[in-house]
Amino acid sequence: MKLATEKQGVLSRLAKDRRGNFGMMTALLLPVLLGAGGISIDVTKMMMTKNRLQDAADSAALAAASALANDGYSIEAAKLLALRFIETQMRSGGNVDGDGTDTKNPDNKDPSSFASSVVNIEETPTGKSSKAWVITVTASMDMDLNPLTRLLVKDKATITANTSAESATESKNALSMYLVLDKSGSMLANTEQKIVPVTSCYQYNDSGNLLNKNPISPCYVKKIEALKTAAGSLFDTLDAADPDTIYVRTGTVSYNSERGTTYKINWGTTASRTQVNALEGGGGTSSTAAMQAAYDKLMASTENTEHQKKNQQVPTKYIVFMTDGNNNNSSDDTKTLNICKTAKTAGVKIYTVAFMAPPRGQQLLSNCATPGSFFVADKMSDLVKAFEKIGQEAAATIARLTH
Repeated sequence: MKLATEKQGVLSRLAKDRRGNFGMMTALLLPVLLGAGGISIDVTKMMMTKNRLQDAADSAALAAASALANDGYSIEAAKLLALRFIETQMRSGGNVDGDGTDTKNPDNKDPSSFASSVVNIEETPTGKSSKAWVITVTASMDMDLNPLTRLLVKDKATITANTSAESATESKNALSMYLVLDKSGSMLANTEQKIVPVTSCYQYNDSGNLLNKNPISPCYVKKIEALKTAAGSLFDTLDAADPDTIYVRTGTVSYNSERGTTYKINWGTTASRTQVNALEGGGGTSSTAAMQAAYDKLMASTENTEHQKKNQQVPTKYIVFMTDGNNNNSSDDTKTLNICKTAKTAGVKIYTVAFMAPPRGQQLLSNCATPGSFFVADKMSDLVKAFEKIGQEAAATIARLTH
């Protein structure tokens, strides 16, 4: 009887003893906690890898699009180029030469990871000698998971990125473009770009007044000369898109305190280049009459007729409006904006470029532009890039991601 009572006491004390519970719980939960920690680490790594893979896929699609449109690549060669871009960009320190040769794989043998990426290219004829392509890229790669994550899930995770791009050998769209360019006195002022090897030259302030009777050193490119270079880059882009001058028509008007000559719209860019290169700065600023002239020229019934006769298309119409300052009278801002609203309602797309312009001038151009078509250029290189991009967008020749 005593023995039974003692046994019951031991069992009772053992049941009440909780000193080992923490150890048992830790033993049970430790794999789960370690696995959760591993997953959090791998999720961060997966996000970073996904971003890298997306960038690689985007670059690959654009490289293939550019190679097809500009370098005469075959579809198979463009596919291989895209695959090599993915492979190389996903490896540390990789490099792809301009001809598509992988410097770490000079024999052009397919790396094993190519098998996990797919490039498709659809080709469509757009004219007698022109083509358009749609490039789609699906890039995939396996990422090894850390040992902690493997306690709960599989050993690898598959990361995938998708993208697409388009390109064409020449412009498919007929267009008429009219440039409205500031030639006021402030356009004689300096940009930040030095002229080398010229050591000195006559220089002007923002009002167009001579700073010194004698040349001053160093010598800088004047705003109006920068404008001529920038317009040239736009014309070059249009010419490359339309080498036979059957789609593109351009015209120009300049302005200071008065409207300059309103030139007719001509096929190609030759006449417009000559007009822009002849610009000379001086005078005040009033943009209303020049904007009205551009709108009138583009909306003339004869403009559509010219395109119908040559390319059987209704042209897309553009105004490129540039200034480096403020209108002398604020009433000009209101009048110019009214013309912009009328033009946009009529379907004209308006690009505006504020070149080293003060806040009021920037505000006018921002309000005047079609949404997404306002550029601020604080230096000469910005101005050139803005005009070049306008040309690319208008001619629809840029290889662009469409996702």
